[in-house]
Amino acid sequence: MQQHSTLGREVDIDRFWQDVQTQARIGALPEGGLGRLALDKSDIEARLWLMQEAASLGASAFHDPIGNLYLRREGRTPELPPLLIGSHMDSQPKGGFYDGALGVIAGLAVLRTLHEQDITLERPVEVVSWTNEEGARFAPGTPGSAWFAGARDIAAIMASHDDAGVSFEQALAPCLEAMDAKGSIKRETPFRPSAYLELHIEQGPVLDAGQLPACVVGGIQGVNWYRVHLQGRANHAGTTPMDMRQDAVMGAHALIRELEDCVNRQDSQVRFTIGKFSVAPDSINTIADDVSFTVDLRHPDASVLAAIDNDFAALAATRWRGCQARLERLSSIAPVSFDPNILESLEQNLERYGTKAPRLVSGAFHDAIHLANLCPSAMLFVACRDGISHHPDEHAEKDDAAVAVRALTDTVLELAQG
Repeated sequence: MQQHSTLGREVDIDRFWQDVQTQARIGALPEGGLGRLALDKSDIEARLWLMQEAASLGASAFHDPIGNLYLRREGRTPELPPLLIGSHMDSQPKGGFYDGALGVIAGLAVLRTLHEQDITLERPVEVVSWTNEEGARFAPGTPGSAWFAGARDIAAIMASHDDAGVSFEQALAPCLEAMDAKGSIKRETPFRPSAYLELHIEQGPVLDAGQLPACVVGGIQGVNWYRVHLQGRANHAGTTPMDMRQDAVMGAHALIRELEDCVNRQDSQVRFTIGKFSVAPDSINTIADDVSFTVDLRHPDASVLAAIDNDFAALAATRWRGCQARLERLSSIAPVSFDPNILESLEQNLERYGTKAPRLVSGAFHDAIHLANLCPSAMLFVACRDGISHHPDEHAEKDDAAVAVRALTDTVLELAQG
């Protein structure tokens, strides 16, 4: 690392926060919160607003075949791989104003500071807004960064559909057209950045409870998604004795208890969630013959995830209350650790602005989980009130975000000037 800079002190925090509030109005819901789903009209509007702001700072706009938007400030040596700063602008259907967007606007603040201070770094700096990180409209999430890092096939992404039957490819077309019309230049292929930095709200309660404004993130825990199916036999609810039933709901109940016991035998870092549960034929007086539910499994250690996966597979291979179970693996993202040199830089810069905090492991996945397998990467967390996220009550304090964006700016200067 080169000698520390204090460029972060020059960040116009009032303008940074004004931009945060401006983006929050794009897709704002009448009842509160944000409903800016990937590739909808408000998402496109947010992209065009970012392009307009970047153009006023002398930055150029680029986009790729999956809709990721890049805002580039040129370096003295343009052929050098750029330093990327980014996150996402899409939200949950009834989400908050800061999830993802805070990181993109932080990147914009870095570009603004470089522009206002008339600083041209050795290598280019680009702010990226990744497409569909949330996965709320097109599942699974993070397809933009996953494709960029070579972790997902673009054909499968394009073929995914939202609940209304609209394909990703269909929704993407007007977005690409709008960016083209405003002068964005298309890039056909991904590239390998020199490094990647992402600022994000914690989405958990640790920083807020500790009265800490920000911290560095040591890594991101891995996540496995499953769908479990149980097949029983439908019959009359009033005439079928309890001991003669093949009730898929009761079978699912028994299996879920065993799955929970399985994860509870691991350490306290494991996270096990059943998020969706469906029953057929869905009649009040009919024994269910078909049940499916989803499992979200997370842990920072790949070996623990693999061990639990083996246990899940063994459990799902048996019959439960006379019902046959089947385990379907939907997706798997391995845990990652971030670059130690960049983490050290971020920590030193946080300390310069009065913050010394322990490192956290991210319980949520972010676009950085894919970039970490492509280039040196790191994240900063900003405290969010009561740990609330994916909800209209999601909130981050201006002063907390200021500490993080100042530290981010100083680290960008270190990484991009050499």
